[in-house]
Amino acid sequence: MTAALANRREETFLHLAGEMLVPLPEGGLWWPGQRLLVVSDLHLEKGSAYAARGQMLPPYDTGATLAVVERLVAQLMPQTIISLGDSFHDRAAELRLPEEYAERIRALTAAHDWIWVEGNHDPDPPAHLGGRAEKSVRLGPLVFRHEPEGEAGEVAGHLHPVAKVKGRGRNVRRRCFASDGARLVMPALGAFTGGLNVLDDAFGKVFPEGLTAFALGEGKVFVLSGGSLLGDVPRGVGWKL
Repeated sequence: MTAALANRREETFLHLAGEMLVPLPEGGLWWPGQRLLVVSDLHLEKGSAYAARGQMLPPYDTGATLAVVERLVAQLMPQTIISLGDSFHDRAAELRLPEEYAERIRALTAAHDWIWVEGNHDPDPPAHLGGRAEKSVRLGPLVFRHEPEGEAGEVAGHLHPVAKVKGRGRNVRRRCFASDGARLVMPALGAFTGGLNVLDDAFGKVFPEGLTAFALGEGKVFVLSGGSLLGDVPRGVGWKL
Protein backbone atom coordinates (compact mmCIF):
# COMPACT_ATOMS: atom_id res chain seq x y z
CA MET A 1 0.00 0.00 0.00
CA THR A 2 1.34 3.42 -0.91
CA ALA A 3 1.91 6.11 1.72
CA ALA A 4 -0.82 8.24 0.13
CA LEU A 5 -3.34 5.46 0.80
CA ALA A 6 -2.06 4.44 4.23
CA ASN A 7 -4.80 6.24 6.15
CA ARG A 8 -7.66 5.21 3.90
CA ARG A 9 -9.97 2.31 4.65
CA GLU A 10 -9.86 -1.04 2.88
CA GLU A 11 -8.61 -0.63 -0.68
CA THR A 12 -9.58 -2.41 -3.88
CA PHE A 13 -7.09 -2.74 -6.73
CA LEU A 14 -7.50 -3.40 -10.43
CA HIS A 15 -4.97 -4.12 -13.16
CA LEU A 16 -5.21 -2.42 -16.52
CA ALA A 17 -2.76 -3.18 -19.34
CA GLY A 18 -0.29 -4.41 -16.72
CA GLU A 19 -0.56 -1.32 -14.48
CA MET A 20 -1.90 -1.39 -10.92
CA LEU A 21 -4.65 1.18 -10.34
CA VAL A 22 -6.83 1.99 -7.34
CA PRO A 23 -10.54 2.71 -7.92
CA LEU A 24 -11.63 5.02 -5.12
CA PRO A 25 -15.05 4.92 -3.39
CA GLU A 26 -15.51 8.62 -4.15
CA GLY A 27 -15.33 7.83 -7.87
CA GLY A 28 -11.77 8.92 -8.66
CA LEU A 29 -9.00 6.67 -10.01
CA TRP A 30 -5.52 6.66 -8.47
CA TRP A 31 -2.41 5.52 -10.34
CA PRO A 32 0.20 5.39 -7.56
CA GLY A 33 3.10 4.63 -9.90
CA GLN A 34 2.56 8.00 -11.61
CA ARG A 35 1.06 9.95 -8.68
CA LEU A 36 -1.86 10.54 -11.02
CA LEU A 37 -5.48 11.18 -9.99
CA VAL A 38 -8.21 10.85 -12.61
CA VAL A 39 -11.72 12.24 -12.21
CA SER A 40 -14.42 12.15 -14.85
CA ASP A 41 -17.68 13.84 -15.83
CA LEU A 42 -17.79 16.51 -13.14
CA HIS A 43 -20.55 18.37 -15.04
CA LEU A 44 -19.93 21.54 -13.04
CA GLU A 45 -22.86 23.98 -13.06
CA LYS A 46 -25.40 21.41 -14.18
CA GLY A 47 -27.80 22.71 -11.52
CA SER A 48 -27.67 26.25 -12.89
CA ALA A 49 -28.18 24.93 -16.44
CA TYR A 50 -31.42 23.27 -15.35
CA ALA A 51 -32.48 26.40 -13.45
CA ALA A 52 -32.01 28.49 -16.60
CA ARG A 53 -34.58 26.23 -18.27
CA GLY A 54 -37.05 26.58 -15.40
CA GLN A 55 -36.29 23.33 -13.57
CA MET A 56 -35.16 24.53 -10.17
CA LEU A 57 -32.57 22.34 -8.42
CA PRO A 58 -30.52 23.20 -5.32
CA PRO A 59 -27.60 25.29 -6.67
CA TYR A 60 -24.94 23.42 -4.72
CA ASP A 61 -23.76 20.72 -7.11
CA THR A 62 -20.56 22.50 -8.15
CA GLY A 63 -19.53 23.11 -4.56
CA ALA A 64 -20.29 19.52 -3.57
CA THR A 65 -18.37 18.11 -6.54
CA LEU A 66 -15.35 20.33 -5.93
CA ALA A 67 -15.34 19.30 -2.27
CA VAL A 68 -14.92 15.64 -3.29
CA VAL A 69 -12.01 16.52 -5.59
CA GLU A 70 -10.39 18.70 -2.93
CA ARG A 71 -10.68 15.92 -0.37
CA LEU A 72 -9.04 13.39 -2.69
CA VAL A 73 -6.25 15.83 -3.52
CA ALA A 74 -5.56 16.48 0.18
CA GLN A 75 -5.42 12.75 0.92
CA LEU A 76 -3.41 11.58 -2.09
CA MET A 77 -1.24 14.60 -2.94
CA PRO A 78 -1.13 13.84 -6.68
CA GLN A 79 1.41 15.32 -9.03
CA THR A 80 -0.95 15.24 -12.00
CA ILE A 81 -4.75 15.42 -12.20
CA ILE A 82 -6.69 14.50 -15.33
CA SER A 83 -10.30 15.66 -15.58
CA LEU A 84 -11.58 13.21 -18.17
CA GLY A 85 -14.03 15.35 -20.11
CA ASP A 86 -17.45 16.89 -19.48
CA SER A 87 -15.89 18.80 -16.63
CA PHE A 88 -18.46 21.55 -17.29
CA HIS A 89 -22.06 20.82 -18.13
CA ASP A 90 -22.24 23.15 -21.14
CA ARG A 91 -20.34 25.85 -22.99
CA ALA A 92 -21.95 28.65 -20.95
CA ALA A 93 -21.09 27.11 -17.57
CA GLU A 94 -18.18 29.50 -17.01
CA LEU A 95 -20.59 32.45 -17.31
CA ARG A 96 -22.73 31.04 -14.49
CA LEU A 97 -19.82 29.87 -12.33
CA PRO A 98 -19.73 31.83 -9.04
CA GLU A 99 -16.36 33.48 -8.36
CA GLU A 100 -16.02 31.48 -5.14
CA TYR A 101 -15.98 28.24 -7.14
CA ALA A 102 -13.72 29.72 -9.82
CA GLU A 103 -11.15 30.53 -7.13
CA ARG A 104 -11.31 26.97 -5.80
CA ILE A 105 -10.73 25.58 -9.30
CA ARG A 106 -7.79 27.94 -9.88
CA ALA A 107 -6.26 26.82 -6.57
CA LEU A 108 -6.39 23.20 -7.77
CA THR A 109 -4.98 23.91 -11.23
CA ALA A 110 -2.19 26.10 -9.82
CA ALA A 111 -1.02 23.46 -7.34
CA HIS A 112 -0.97 20.50 -9.75
CA ASP A 113 -0.33 19.60 -13.36
CA TRP A 114 -4.02 19.76 -14.23
CA ILE A 115 -5.17 18.44 -17.61
CA TRP A 116 -8.65 19.08 -18.97
CA VAL A 117 -9.45 16.33 -21.48
CA GLU A 118 -12.00 17.58 -23.98
CA GLY A 119 -15.52 16.18 -23.67
CA ASN A 120 -18.63 16.38 -25.79
CA HIS A 121 -20.11 18.98 -23.41
CA ASP A 122 -16.95 21.08 -23.02
CA PRO A 123 -14.52 20.97 -25.95
CA ASP A 124 -12.89 24.24 -24.84
CA PRO A 125 -12.44 24.49 -21.02
CA PRO A 126 -12.24 28.10 -19.74
CA ALA A 127 -8.64 29.35 -20.06
CA HIS A 128 -8.91 31.67 -17.04
CA LEU A 129 -9.35 28.69 -14.72
CA GLY A 130 -5.84 27.36 -15.37
CA GLY A 131 -4.64 23.93 -16.38
CA ARG A 132 -4.13 22.78 -19.97
CA ALA A 133 -6.49 21.21 -22.48
CA GLU A 134 -5.81 18.00 -24.43
CA LYS A 135 -7.93 15.84 -26.71
CA SER A 136 -6.39 12.75 -25.10
CA VAL A 137 -3.38 11.87 -22.95
CA ARG A 138 -1.02 8.92 -23.45
CA LEU A 139 1.08 7.85 -20.51
CA GLY A 140 2.98 4.57 -20.64
CA PRO A 141 0.62 1.79 -21.78
CA LEU A 142 -2.51 3.82 -20.93
CA VAL A 143 -4.47 6.35 -22.94
CA PHE A 144 -6.97 8.73 -21.34
CA ARG A 145 -9.87 10.10 -23.41
CA HIS A 146 -13.47 11.10 -22.85
CA GLU A 147 -15.47 8.82 -25.15
CA PRO A 148 -14.46 5.14 -25.18
CA GLU A 149 -13.19 3.73 -28.46
CA GLY A 150 -12.31 0.25 -27.19
CA GLU A 151 -8.54 0.64 -27.50
CA ALA A 152 -6.39 -1.55 -25.26
CA GLY A 153 -5.11 0.43 -22.28
CA GLU A 154 -7.93 2.95 -22.57
CA VAL A 155 -9.36 4.88 -19.61
CA ALA A 156 -12.53 6.73 -20.64
CA GLY A 157 -15.64 8.35 -19.20
CA HIS A 158 -18.81 9.58 -20.95
CA LEU A 159 -21.05 6.56 -20.28
CA HIS A 160 -21.62 7.19 -16.53
CA PRO A 161 -21.65 3.46 -15.61
CA VAL A 162 -23.82 2.15 -12.78
CA ALA A 163 -24.24 -1.41 -11.49
CA LYS A 164 -27.41 -2.91 -10.08
CA VAL A 165 -27.45 -6.01 -7.86
CA LYS A 166 -29.94 -7.79 -5.65
CA GLY A 167 -29.58 -6.77 -2.01
CA ARG A 168 -31.30 -7.78 1.20
CA GLY A 169 -34.95 -7.12 0.45
CA ARG A 170 -34.29 -4.62 -2.31
CA ASN A 171 -32.12 -3.99 -5.34
CA VAL A 172 -29.08 -1.74 -4.94
CA ARG A 173 -27.93 0.57 -7.75
CA ARG A 174 -24.52 2.25 -7.47
CA ARG A 175 -22.10 4.16 -9.65
CA CYS A 176 -19.22 1.97 -10.71
CA PHE A 177 -16.06 1.52 -12.71
CA ALA A 178 -16.40 -0.94 -15.61
CA SER A 179 -13.39 -2.90 -16.82
CA ASP A 180 -12.34 -6.04 -18.63
CA GLY A 181 -8.65 -5.75 -17.68
CA ALA A 182 -7.74 -4.17 -21.01
CA ARG A 183 -9.90 -1.04 -20.89
CA LEU A 184 -11.78 0.93 -18.24
CA VAL A 185 -14.79 3.27 -18.12
CA MET A 186 -14.91 5.69 -15.18
CA PRO A 187 -18.00 6.59 -13.14
CA ALA A 188 -19.29 10.16 -13.27
CA LEU A 189 -18.16 12.13 -10.23
CA GLY A 190 -20.54 15.08 -10.62
CA ALA A 191 -23.11 15.49 -7.87
CA PHE A 192 -26.08 15.76 -10.27
CA THR A 193 -25.02 13.18 -12.86
CA GLY A 194 -27.19 10.20 -13.71
CA GLY A 195 -26.00 6.79 -14.81
CA LEU A 196 -26.32 4.09 -17.45
CA ASN A 197 -26.59 0.44 -16.41
CA VAL A 198 -23.49 -1.56 -17.38
CA LEU A 199 -25.73 -4.17 -19.03
CA ASP A 200 -26.81 -1.62 -21.63
CA ASP A 201 -25.73 -2.32 -25.20
CA ALA A 202 -23.45 0.74 -25.12
CA PHE A 203 -21.11 -1.15 -22.79
CA GLY A 204 -21.29 -4.29 -24.89
CA LYS A 205 -19.65 -2.38 -27.72
CA VAL A 206 -16.72 -1.43 -25.46
CA PHE A 207 -16.47 -4.77 -23.64
CA PRO A 208 -17.54 -7.46 -26.15
CA GLU A 209 -16.21 -10.26 -23.92
CA GLY A 210 -17.95 -8.97 -20.78
CA LEU A 211 -16.90 -6.78 -17.89
CA THR A 212 -16.39 -6.59 -14.14
CA ALA A 213 -18.08 -3.79 -12.20
CA PHE A 214 -16.30 -2.05 -9.35
CA ALA A 215 -19.20 -0.50 -7.42
CA LEU A 216 -18.80 2.53 -5.16
CA GLY A 217 -19.72 1.87 -1.54
CA GLU A 218 -19.34 3.67 1.76
CA GLY A 219 -15.57 3.81 2.13
CA LYS A 220 -15.01 0.77 -0.08
CA VAL A 221 -15.23 -0.38 -3.70
CA PHE A 222 -17.00 -3.71 -4.24
CA VAL A 223 -16.08 -6.07 -7.08
CA LEU A 224 -19.15 -7.47 -8.86
CA SER A 225 -19.02 -10.27 -11.40
CA GLY A 226 -21.15 -10.19 -14.52
CA GLY A 227 -23.40 -12.98 -13.24
CA SER A 228 -24.57 -10.91 -10.25
CA LEU A 229 -25.54 -7.83 -12.26
CA LEU A 230 -29.14 -6.84 -12.99
CA GLY A 231 -30.52 -4.65 -15.75
CA ASP A 232 -32.88 -1.77 -15.06
CA VAL A 233 -34.10 -0.85 -18.56
CA PRO A 234 -34.93 -3.08 -21.54
CA ARG A 235 -31.78 -3.82 -23.52
CA GLY A 236 -31.35 -1.49 -26.45
CA VAL A 237 -33.26 1.42 -24.84
CA GLY A 238 -30.98 4.44 -25.10
CA TRP A 239 -30.04 7.02 -22.48
CA LYS A 240 -29.08 10.56 -23.40
CA LEU A 241 -25.47 11.36 -22.43
